[in-house]
Amino acid sequence: MKAFGEKLVARRAELGLSQAELSAKAGIGKRTITSYETDGRIPQPAQLYKLAKALEVTPEYLKKDEVTNPLHGMESMHYIESARRRYGARQSRDVETLLSANAALFAGGDISEEAKDAFFQAVMKAYIDCKEAAKGTYGRKSKEK
Repeated sequence: MKAFGEKLVARRAELGLSQAELSAKAGIGKRTITSYETDGRIPQPAQLYKLAKALEVTPEYLKKDEVTNPLHGMESMHYIESARRRYGARQSRDVETLLSANAALFAGGDISEEAKDAFFQAVMKAYIDCKEAAKGTYGRKSKEK
């Protein structure tokens, strides 16, 4: 099991990127990249996503020491990022938890990628519908003038 910094260094080397090149590709400062690699600092979710995208891996691979497959969770990455952009970090973690818990349904089965994608879309749609309904019910009310 590799820690975050070790995974970052190894993947950067696999892609033949210097720290400066990764910095430019991810839009993160070079000193920050150095800190992640040497000090064991873990980035905030938005920075983690940028690094994962630049390194062509999933955020889950980078942040979880026990995950050894760089593409682990790739099919749900789009949905998680969509939730992060739309609702923020807390809700994206909720979506990630929801999708990873349901991904266990596919373990060891022969389900096509289209079927998995359809399932993830349905789960994501249900989550967004619930969030929108809650926002309408419990969100801020506009004042009538």
